[in-house]
Parts: sequence; structure tokens; C-alpha cells
Amino acid sequence: MEKLLVTFIFFVMVSACGGGGEAKEEKGSNPYSTAEKKSDEAPDYDPNRGHGKWTAQNIGMTDGLDVAKAEAGEKIVEVKCSSCHKLTEERLVGPGWKGVTTRRKGEWIMNFISNPDPMIEKDPVVQAQLELCLVRMPNQNLSDSEAREVYEFMRKNDGVK
Repeated sequence: MEKLLVTFIFFVMVSACGGGGEAKEEKGSNPYSTAEKKSDEAPDYDPNRGHGKWTAQNIGMTDGLDVAKAEAGEKIVEVKCSSCHKLTEERLVGPGWKGVTTRRKGEWIMNFISNPDPMIEKDPVVQAQLELCLVRMPNQNLSDSEAREVYEFMRKNDGVK
């Protein structure tokens, strides 16, 4: 019975990674670079913004931290995110969150957390993370306001005051 369970878990883990064949990497290229565009990438895909409705103009950014949104975001993170992500740089199932708001633009983060599937298919940085973590980020079905609150909590985690 134990062997059957282990086999089943292995099958689920492999299936979660999705197909797509082997990733080809040119010698000396950086798989995390967003500067180069892959030939099979959709021409309208912007690796700085990601894929989705969020832009720099509509995410509602403020210079300082919106404390109320950050507090609401912390509650959402505890329920929907903390089982896979740590608030440090350490990887759990998914990558750690420390510094994410300094590495990625707000609209990219908002697009990814609100609808990860198109970005998993198109974004070379996300695809490289998938190769490291081996598990696709599930769509948590965040509302627009929840996604903004989670992003504000990420900013708080990165020291925005």
C-alpha cells in the first residue's frame, strides 16, 4: 500500500509540472533574463508587465504603504499563500518572497498572482522558477482587491513604510 501511495504522489508531482518538452538554453544565456525575447513568445507579451489587465496606471500605487491593505493582505497570505511561500528568501514549495517587490514591477506581480496560468506559459522567468520548484502555482482566484492587498503586504514585507 505504501508503494502505491508513493507512486501516486510521484505521478501527481510530475503531472503538476505540465508538459512542454525540454527547455533549450543557449550556452551563456541567462534563463532569468527578461531582456531577450524567445521566438515562440507571443509578440504582445511584455516581460516587464506580464500578461493580464494590470498596468502601472491601474494598480493604484501610492508612495507609502497602505497599512489597511497590507493588514488585509496578510490575512489572505496566511490562508492562501503561506503553505507554499516563506516571507524570507528561502524556498518552500514556491520561491521565498523577500525582495520580490524590488525585483519585479507591481503590475507583473499583480498579473501573476491574479491569473498565473498565462504567465506560466509565456514568461521565461516563471518558467525557470517552475524548473526549480517543480510545481505550478495554482490560481488562487483572488479578486482584484485581494490581489492588491496581497501585493501591498508584499511591499510591507520588503520594508516599504
